[in-house]
Amino acid sequence: MPQSTVFAAELPWPDYQKRVQGGEVPVLIPLGSMEQHGHHMPMHVDVLLPTEFARRAAEQVGALVAPPFTYGYKSHQKSGGGNFFPGTTSLDGASLVNALKDVVKEFVRHGVRNLCIVNGHFENSWFITEAIDLALRELGWGDIHDVKVVVLSYWDFVDQTAIDKLYPEGFLGWDIEHGGVLETSLMLRLHPDLVSLKDAVEHAPATFPPYDVYPAKRDWTPASGTLSSPKDATAEKGDILLDVCTMGIVQALRAEFGSPSKAAK
Repeated sequence: MPQSTVFAAELPWPDYQKRVQGGEVPVLIPLGSMEQHGHHMPMHVDVLLPTEFARRAAEQVGALVAPPFTYGYKSHQKSGGGNFFPGTTSLDGASLVNALKDVVKEFVRHGVRNLCIVNGHFENSWFITEAIDLALRELGWGDIHDVKVVVLSYWDFVDQTAIDKLYPEGFLGWDIEHGGVLETSLMLRLHPDLVSLKDAVEHAPATFPPYDVYPAKRDWTPASGTLSSPKDATAEKGDILLDVCTMGIVQALRAEFGSPSKAAK
């Protein structure tokens, strides 16, 4: 077993204990979903991408990466196509909140005091906030008040310079990027064997009215499941995204948790 692993679950428990017992080593928790991503990509895109960003950041800041959450909150029609596609397998909000709350409290029990949730599924966002709020409240009841949790989504670090390179014909917003250029470009660089661009469906960007209807109207979502065309995705654009997002995550972790020199080895 390599001593340099950043994946917590790959460590024997005594080695893990030595790493985290001082409270300085951050633990990064990738949070994804099982959700359709069109005809050209697999359903665990939202797990693979945050896990890889967590791994890359952990190597630079001396952190450990926890096993990812592979199920997330329900796919929303305007950001993920909708929860009615075969394969999309989701949790109720309360289930996600309780599971994440429990996991955070368990890591704190081990001695961890710095945690980061690396989100890869937009719909998880508010349930992450609730889980962290409840976890910190309950830890406070036990007189534990020295826990810090950073919550981030990797796409929030894509700056305007990168956007101009990724979308030279204009950027229409992250909400319709489901299965589009961003995720497909990253997958082409990281997991090209799991992408089949020849099967991608090219169509105009999805448009929605300024309100929601429940049950969802399936005809609002393009039949492919993607909300914009991935036709302009390339591995080279994936490199741009890997660089800018990893750099942003590392800077955020250093700002909140300190420099790598302060992390226990």
